[in-house]
Amino acid sequence: MARQTAIKTFHYLEGPDAAPVLMFSNSLGTNYRMWDPQVPVLSGRYRVLRYDTRGHGASEVAPGPYDIALLGRDVLALLDQLGLARVTFCGLSIGGMIGTWLGAHAPERVERLVLCNTSALMGGSDAWNTRIDTVRRDGMGAIADTVIERWFTSRFRAAEPEAVERIRQMLLATPASGYVACCAAVRDMDHRTLLSRITTPTLVIAGTHDPATPVSHARVLAERIAGARLVELDAAHLSNIEATATFNAAVLDFLADGRIGSG
Repeated sequence: MARQTAIKTFHYLEGPDAAPVLMFSNSLGTNYRMWDPQVPVLSGRYRVLRYDTRGHGASEVAPGPYDIALLGRDVLALLDQLGLARVTFCGLSIGGMIGTWLGAHAPERVERLVLCNTSALMGGSDAWNTRIDTVRRDGMGAIADTVIERWFTSRFRAAEPEAVERIRQMLLATPASGYVACCAAVRDMDHRTLLSRITTPTLVIAGTHDPATPVSHARVLAERIAGARLVELDAAHLSNIEATATFNAAVLDFLADGRIGSG
């Protein structure tokens, strides 16, 4: 178990004060700005809460390694700090793993779950260890090209170079020690036994061309979480950026289907 240390979590809250709260959790190697494509559509209807995961962006980089439970408790601490009893939670990649943990361990705090391009079990410990060693030795630049190729299809990289470069710079700016600590959390995570415990209404979003968390991983989530929906988008790993319009439409449709409680 990772050591529990209180940290300063950078967060950004916007939208109507009386609106229900929709919380976004970033992927490994990005920060809260990865959700910029969602804000214009969602912040008019919801109070949007974005934050930087421990070790990322402007949040504190505490000594690692981390585990998903630690990152989940960071979310609960932030909600307590802001006086939010209950939110809808949307996370991508490691953010989705945090969401899965919250759904199983703190269901009273989560109104609905959106689990995007994520998995209950990543596996491949050797590959994760190699990545950790590479970043420790050579820095974030040593993995940037490979990661970007997995995050976006070649079609999107050619058509939207400015959007891709923005995310590349986000990756390069991620503190190396925070990144490797979160890599360890992903490497060691196994949520397969948690899925049947989740009763929160759940939307699972997958990318048809995602090599990091394939559609087969999304199907496991959707099949084992009671009542979960699965939506597959024409995108790779960062589906909220590559398929913004269809991603936003899927989330809005899910959130509109029934009452979403406020914090």
